[in-house]
Amino acid sequence: MALMTISEVAEFLAVQDVRVERLERESLLLAKDKDENGKALFDRADVERYKELAERLGGI
Repeated sequence: MALMTISEVAEFLAVQDVRVERLERESLLLAKDKDENGKALFDRADVERYKELAERLGGI
């Protein structure tokens, strides 16, 4: 399992960091762990599946 930071996820999804934090807060993208600063870390496979689903539904 490769973990991605909020910034990496934001870059991958082409959105701002705040958007990723909101997706996590609303349980649309679930964090797998926290870094040493308490920031969410996401599983790369989950992020890829989320992006695919969002694109099917009309965008992120």
